[in-house]
Amino acid sequence: MRTQFRKQRVWGRWVVPALSVACFTYFGFHSWSGAYGLNSAEALEIRRIELSEQLATLTERRQHLERKVMLLSDGAVEADMLDERARALLNVAREDEVVYFN
Repeated sequence: MRTQFRKQRVWGRWVVPALSVACFTYFGFHSWSGAYGLNSAEALEIRRIELSEQLATLTERRQHLERKVMLLSDGAVEADMLDERARALLNVAREDEVVYFN
């Protein structure tokens, strides 16, 4: 009975390490320069600050509008506020008044 021994190929033992290096390189590259990688952290922080400022502005505007609505609500209508809203909606002014448009 004859037995044949196969000679191991040189590149055969480098397949698993080569695939491992390729995977580490791929994921390493994308963790550094991907959309949520280390390089884009600064851009995300700048965007967060801009949105926080916008939120503060909108919150202040909403509070202002809520105060105006509260003045117009039932039982608390002030004459000045009612007069101001009526003039703005109806485009009416007296003869002795000066009107400035925004």
